Amino acid sequence: MLEVRQSPNTTGEFTRGVFATRNIAKGTLFHEAPVVTYPNEEHELIEQTILEDYVFNFGANHGALVLGYGSLFNHSYEPNAVYELNFDQLTVEFYAYRDIEADEEIMINYNGEPDCDDPLWFTEDDGD
Repeated sequence: MLEVRQSPNTTGEFTRGVFATRNIAKGTLFHEAPVVTYPNEEHELIEQTILEDYVFNFGANHGALVLGYGSLFNHSYEPNAVYELNFDQLTVEFYAYRDIEADEEIMINYNGEPDCDDPLWFTEDDGD
């Protein structure tokens, strides 16, 4: 149902994306990614590694490395997928926000909510 390949929607050193290999209907749970959680106090250590670009907030007190395809979905302000944190199962569940066609790249809004247009942390000007 999913495959990783070069994305036309990315530039620089991160050029992979996740694509649908078949049509996925709106509302379908298409990927359930297990997570490895860590307390927020350890995030400063994560920020010193390449993993900083792949972790999610996982509730108020934890971050999470999302396994499977979970950390490879690219960002869009017009996503075709959404995700939900499942604290009981320690997973992130990915659902089709609209119908997704075969060979279409699957995109999520990194801000969490599909209609949130806040600037992303890695695009904000920190004044330096």
